[in-house]
Amino acid sequence: MNADRFAAITDRYPRLRVAILGDFCLDRYLEIDPERAEVSLETGLPVHNVVRVRSQPGAAGTILNNLVALGIGTVYPLGFCGEDGEGHELQRALGRLAGVRLDHFVVTPDRRTFTYCKPLVIRPGQPPEELNRLDSKNWSPTPATVEARLIAGLRAVSAGVDAIIVLDQVDLANTGVVTSSVLAAVAELARERPDLRIVADSRRGLRGFPPVTFKMNAAELAALAGVHPSAELAAIRQQAATLARQNRHDVFVTLAERGIVGAGADGDAEHVPALPVRGPIDIVGAGDAVTANLASALAAGANRREAMELAMAAASIVVHQLGTTGTASVPEIRRLLGGG
Repeated sequence: MNADRFAAITDRYPRLRVAILGDFCLDRYLEIDPERAEVSLETGLPVHNVVRVRSQPGAAGTILNNLVALGIGTVYPLGFCGEDGEGHELQRALGRLAGVRLDHFVVTPDRRTFTYCKPLVIRPGQPPEELNRLDSKNWSPTPATVEARLIAGLRAVSAGVDAIIVLDQVDLANTGVVTSSVLAAVAELARERPDLRIVADSRRGLRGFPPVTFKMNAAELAALAGVHPSAELAAIRQQAATLARQNRHDVFVTLAERGIVGAGADGDAEHVPALPVRGPIDIVGAGDAVTANLASALAAGANRREAMELAMAAASIVVHQLGTTGTASVPEIRRLLGGG
């Protein structure tokens, strides 16, 4: 991609409006100073002293963070949080980000706020060491009243956005945002608005999702289509092309250090390699950076290969950010791609 095409695509970002329908969580980092370690007088167990707490939106919020870092003009989070301390923290974190509109973000007493609590041991001059994570999730079905509010929000924003990203992050079906009823509403919208770019990703795989743009990793492709994650690129390209023809929409498959494969409804498939590693890496958040950059670039008029090149550059930037779920900005991507 030359500098003119890079500018033509990314200069449109401030005018884009993107909605994210998915499971927003609170990423809470507890920074531990090992020099302040103690032993509990009561239990005799080690005590980890936390010297700093920082929080940011996670899961679908990580995609949102990347959209904001790219300078997307308006971002609509379509999700929920509970009426609890973590929910207050999540709303505050979302609300202070440029361009984020919380008009249709649901706050409800019927759900807990999805939270990843990540203890990190911080030693000078060393990468952070993550200890066992503490998660807070919902284990009961999402109430119909909450589903109705989510669907109403989706309907309200759909006429005015350039793209919608759907992220299913929960492990147990129908306990999060992208329930069967909400997914049916997405399918109806896709039928009504074939021109609207809808990009879907799910950690439980995309089986049962309506025909929209699919983004998945190699393991998810294996679960959906039977292609082994370590299969040759030719086999992965062939299966991605088959899926794209069936869905009549683009399919993207991330392959970690091997890069990304993308295929179109015409059956054409191509591969963009990952950028070389430049030091220690932390892969957390790389997939979400890819999703955000694919959706933004495609909505801004990029072709499939251009979108993948931008997504690979963003992922490379993110994996080199240690101890946090990182983001990549347009200037950072430009510098990495050699545009100054």
